[in-house]
Amino acid sequence: MSVENPLPVVCAVIGRKGRVLLAQRPAHKHLPLKWEFPGGKVEAGEDPAAAIVREIREELGCEIVVGRALPRFLHDYQTVLIEMIPFVCVLADSSATPHPREHIALEWVEPAQVTDFDLAPADLPVISSYRGEHACPP
Repeated sequence: MSVENPLPVVCAVIGRKGRVLLAQRPAHKHLPLKWEFPGGKVEAGEDPAAAIVREIREELGCEIVVGRALPRFLHDYQTVLIEMIPFVCVLADSSATPHPREHIALEWVEPAQVTDFDLAPADLPVISSYRGEHACPP
């Protein structure tokens, strides 16, 4: 895949009470048992913000409110080049509690503890960017 045609992928840094949500990938999928910010592929013609709302509904059975985008970046997994499009989000007031439909586990963690988890490589720049924005306590 060329740099001109990376696969667009969205992810959500879902915040709640000073923590962010991580999801653990199943053993039979690409990047087995790695932790990640939930999300997925953007469909052709789909707006990335709409894609993250759809992906979270499908993967976690909950509703989010998209706050803002973090900087986009490219990540090369050797088999696929992705354009990561991260969003900072919160659960909608009327949302159900997130539950893993496609993942094997979910954890709410302090942003400073995210890198203690075995993160998917493309998620490392996401947490660095997020923590850079939240260097001072709210």
